[in-house]
Amino acid sequence: MRICVFCGANAGARPVFAEATKELGALIARRGMGVVYGGGNVGLMGILAGAALEAGGEVIGVIPKRLVDRELAHTGVSALHIVPTMHERKALMADLSDAFIALPGGFGTLDEIFEILTWAQMGIHSKPCGVLNVDGFFDSLMAFLDRAVEEGLLQLRNRNLFAIASDPGELIRMLDIRASHRTEEVKDVR
Repeated sequence: MRICVFCGANAGARPVFAEATKELGALIARRGMGVVYGGGNVGLMGILAGAALEAGGEVIGVIPKRLVDRELAHTGVSALHIVPTMHERKALMADLSDAFIALPGGFGTLDEIFEILTWAQMGIHSKPCGVLNVDGFFDSLMAFLDRAVEEGLLQLRNRNLFAIASDPGELIRMLDIRASHRTEEVKDVR
């Protein structure tokens, strides 16, 4: 199993973001899973890759050529895919992954997780999705989504397409449960 992790190219203002990212990267590797991520060597991306590699895990980076040219690629990962565009980056990351997690980040992180959730809403994939709510980082986003449900702009079943937890181990457990339910549903169809 490979988990795609969307996270910031910046480390953030508080050490708790880096600590949670290290914990998640190491946990994924120790559980024998691979990491798919944006291929960077900076910010939370670099921290994630370093932690997973240090724990002996497989780390696959996917990065647009433009960022490689700016010397932002992590050259020590298990595999590094260089693609022409951000669109191709997201598509390949999705193809290589069995589940998705968003960590704290900015526009890019939100773009990536919302595109994956939109694809799930549309039935393009049924892979489990999760958000690691480090120190309440995503609380206001969750409130926004709840408001969208209240206002009839987002269906509750789509609001519930992702798991949310503040502990990396708990989030992985929740994704495992969602993945096993997905496998059971596929068996039922056959």
